[in-house]
Amino acid sequence: MLSDLELTGRIRTHITQLEDPRCALHHDAVAPFLSLRAQAAQVGIELVPHSSFRDFDTQVLIWNRKFRGERPLYDRGGRLIDTSALSDEQKVDAILLWSALPGTSRHHWGSEIDVIDSAAVSEGYRVQLLPEEYSAGGVFARLAGWLDEHLAASKFFRPYDRDRGGVSPEPWHLSYAPVSRTAQLSLTPGIVADALRQSDLLGLDIVLSRLPDIHQRYALNVATPPPLA
Repeated sequence: MLSDLELTGRIRTHITQLEDPRCALHHDAVAPFLSLRAQAAQVGIELVPHSSFRDFDTQVLIWNRKFRGERPLYDRGGRLIDTSALSDEQKVDAILLWSALPGTSRHHWGSEIDVIDSAAVSEGYRVQLLPEEYSAGGVFARLAGWLDEHLAASKFFRPYDRDRGGVSPEPWHLSYAPVSRTAQLSLTPGIVADALRQSDLLGLDIVLSRLPDIHQRYALNVATPPPLA
């Protein structure tokens, strides 16, 4: 079981750093991911993490840059939003569609991996992690189809497999169920609030006033993990 500091990404004692492929994962997720990667390689898919473990401070940096308009915001359809036209509350809502509130990010647990097929990427292509890249005709459409066929036989699943009114669908986001199931049950709004109060998060007062709803809608409102047996 992860400690409160591990759950919120404030320490990384639960994490193993890999060099090939370069990523950081929960100790228990390393071998299963490498096995999934080896299976993909048999059909010419180079399964590579675009993002894996992310600590609390990095999540705060991402949040604050989006809040200030230094990074783009997208609506549920992946269309760019004019940040300058948003109130602070609307910025919070827009950020939460695609980026987790620091302390609630599943990436803190080391069980989550955003994956691409590096064999499908041409030189100079900038990966955006948008749904159209994984849809029919997209650069990672073959990867998405392969995952559709093979994830059920693994202990990985897609927590954001469809729109549930919280986080937008993320076909690239894989979760290692034996770790994430327990972590999700352990994380509470109180643990998150304690972490946030020690941060310089922009929009903090708004977030704290809405934290129980944010936790329910964005942290708990995910796909059911596969059975662990």
